[in-house]
Amino acid sequence: MADGFKDMDRWLGNGGMAIIDLVGGAFSAYGVDGEDLGWVDGTFVPTELACNPHGTAQAGIHSLLLDAAMNFAINAAMTGRDRTKATLELKCETMRPAMLGTAYVLRGEVVRMTKQVAFAEATVRDGAGEISSRATGTFLLHREPREH
Repeated sequence: MADGFKDMDRWLGNGGMAIIDLVGGAFSAYGVDGEDLGWVDGTFVPTELACNPHGTAQAGIHSLLLDAAMNFAINAAMTGRDRTKATLELKCETMRPAMLGTAYVLRGEVVRMTKQVAFAEATVRDGAGEISSRATGTFLLHREPREH
């Protein structure tokens, strides 16, 4: 990627985590707006593994995908060997059901990045753009020492 940001192409698809494939998630595009506002787009088509016996994706699956999307967006906006280190806080809300086999849009975005912490948000939306679930998170960053 230009401007020294990370080339995250190898993480497209499952983001390096097999469980994302298993539950029906995939990352398809990413970028950086401005100086450090990374973003990622993807899809979520809930699989049987992601759903309860009634065909509704379990809230924890939403949390998994939303957390991964926020991490991806943050990492896309970092340079060199800098990266997210840990999720410090995660708040998820499930507002509408995500149903087995139905296609949803996944999006993660950086809201603010400081030296040690990043703040992000992510959503799962249906085909009409209605929010199925959303999350906000605070993430600890690992920054490589810079030579002066």
